[in-house]
Amino acid sequence: MNPMGATAIAIAFWIFIAIAAVAGIIGDYMKRKAVLEPLRLAIEKGQQLDPALVEKLLAREQRDDSVNPEHLQIGGIITVAAGTGLALLSLFIGQIAPGALYPILGAGVAAICVGAGLVVAARAMVAGRRGARDASADRSA
Repeated sequence: MNPMGATAIAIAFWIFIAIAAVAGIIGDYMKRKAVLEPLRLAIEKGQQLDPALVEKLLAREQRDDSVNPEHLQIGGIITVAAGTGLALLSLFIGQIAPGALYPILGAGVAAICVGAGLVVAARAMVAGRRGARDASADRSA
């Protein structure tokens, strides 16, 4: 592939990333606008508004940003398996193209390390939550 082709692919990738980010922002704006539309219409018609309803509409959506350790563990197992497969693939490709052995093997090892990190993070989260639960139980007793 010539350098211009590689440059065009890189530019297209970053344009895609920018469009995806802007589309997400616009989507959030449109959702928020749709939620507030009934409130605007009620104010225009002069209707009496229930303060609880106004509070509910104006409150931001509450998201549960906590990460489930089981999901981390599943992702880690899948990533370790993919890395192992990539490392094995490097052995077969190394027979055909010896120069590709070490780069592909390195990518497989990197994937295994990422997967192992996810598994360790999942176990650390479980241990941390267990410790926090035990500490709160000790305080309440």
